[in-house]
Amino acid sequence: MRRILIVEDDPMVALDLEEIVLGADAQARVALAASVREAERALASLEFDAALLDIDVLDGKTYEVATRLHERGTPFAFVSASRPEELPAPLRNVPFVPKPYDPADIERTLRARLIGED
Repeated sequence: MRRILIVEDDPMVALDLEEIVLGADAQARVALAASVREAERALASLEFDAALLDIDVLDGKTYEVATRLHERGTPFAFVSASRPEELPAPLRNVPFVPKPYDPADIERTLRARLIGED
């Protein structure tokens, strides 16, 4: 059973992403975080197999969360209305799905880049 972290401050988008994750892996356990603080709390208490990160959330940008995931070797992707070229240089090779997104793009990213299925 995979644990997936979703960091998204818009509740409707967070629920939509959760549905997409569960559609790609019905056995997955999803943790939702609306802020950097909530995401850091989740990372302190659980190990995750993958993550989907909005960049701009309630209390700032998720770059520190992304760096922590990278250091742990946890695959993740950004799902954001920000532009990929605005990312700090060390994060520019991370999969990036622009908002508004097509659910198929999220599922494809999950399967191909995050949970290792295609």
